[in-house]
Amino acid sequence: MRIQRVVLHRLAMPLVSPFRTSFGTETARDVLLVEVEGTDSIGWGECVAMSEPLYSSEYVEGAHSVIRSHLLPRLCAAGPDVKAEEVASVLSEVKGHQMAKAAIETAILDAGLRAVGVSLAASLGGARQRVAAGVSVGIATSISGLIDTVGGYLADGYVRIKLKIEPGWDVEPVAAVRERFGPDLPLQVDANTAYTLADAAHLAQLDRFGLLLIEQPLAEHDLSGHADLARRIETPICLDESITGLAVAVDALDRGACSIINIKAGRVGGYLEAKAIHDVCFERGVPVWCGGMLETGIGRAANVALASLPGFSLPGDTSASRRYFQRDVTDPFELDSGHLAVPAGPGIGVAPIPEVLEDLTTSREEIPW
Repeated sequence: MRIQRVVLHRLAMPLVSPFRTSFGTETARDVLLVEVEGTDSIGWGECVAMSEPLYSSEYVEGAHSVIRSHLLPRLCAAGPDVKAEEVASVLSEVKGHQMAKAAIETAILDAGLRAVGVSLAASLGGARQRVAAGVSVGIATSISGLIDTVGGYLADGYVRIKLKIEPGWDVEPVAAVRERFGPDLPLQVDANTAYTLADAAHLAQLDRFGLLLIEQPLAEHDLSGHADLARRIETPICLDESITGLAVAVDALDRGACSIINIKAGRVGGYLEAKAIHDVCFERGVPVWCGGMLETGIGRAANVALASLPGFSLPGDTSASRRYFQRDVTDPFELDSGHLAVPAGPGIGVAPIPEVLEDLTTSREEIPW
């Protein structure tokens, strides 16, 4: 496949309800899609950066700029035959910007796989035709509201609940959910770096609720603090923001900073690096699961393909489209008995619906190769 042009699409995607975490509240997604047109196919990738640099240092406007001004010129210089497996190496001199790089790599990978008629799941080594779907529940305004929200998601069929927590909203809401829905509900919490090691005794109060894990309690760079915390609490620690690539994942495991890893392809630079992290964890017997960033159907399709790999033993944040959007840019992902089907078509297996894409688009920039 020879690349002929790249198109950067910006979309405005309102959320069905505000999504609050310890670092802020989102009411809409400013989506950046990368379209790569080759001689035989078209591929798509989604940049999962948020509108503001709160979850990480990346944000949508910055990702758009670095793709246009720094990443694509280097790929163009590498020639029209650059392969997805070469993207990380070609772009390595540009420091950071993992989400931007992942979007480009995914689009090139998608186009290449479509050209040869192979699905992303098959190319990565997927072992399932459907994956268990969990749901992430934002910080609520009241305990009663939280109970109603969780009950609604369980009625929809989700098989695992993740509660966002922060200081002042942790033990009480977790206790209420556990009491209301019982000890058998797969339940976990996500702090998004909201605590410090000084909170260890407080976080230990969560041990009595039999949680699957506590996700990213401390700052992303504090691996030693997470290792110390792991010795002080019984709830397994899972790292998210800390895991920016394979080397960091191995370091975190070697230090005992975590016993579970949340793999987000955008955060680690792409689905090929995500697979490498999966493979190491699988060899070590370390559970992994696929995190989410409020993706459209483009990013969701790729995440579901990743989650079909054998080491993804915990339900991920691979929720149905209507969890976030009234109207998705692709055909919507629908929940079926708590699972989502893994796309079987070539590449990521989905593409934007042209009229929906046009309606949601706020800007479009075509870049010749």
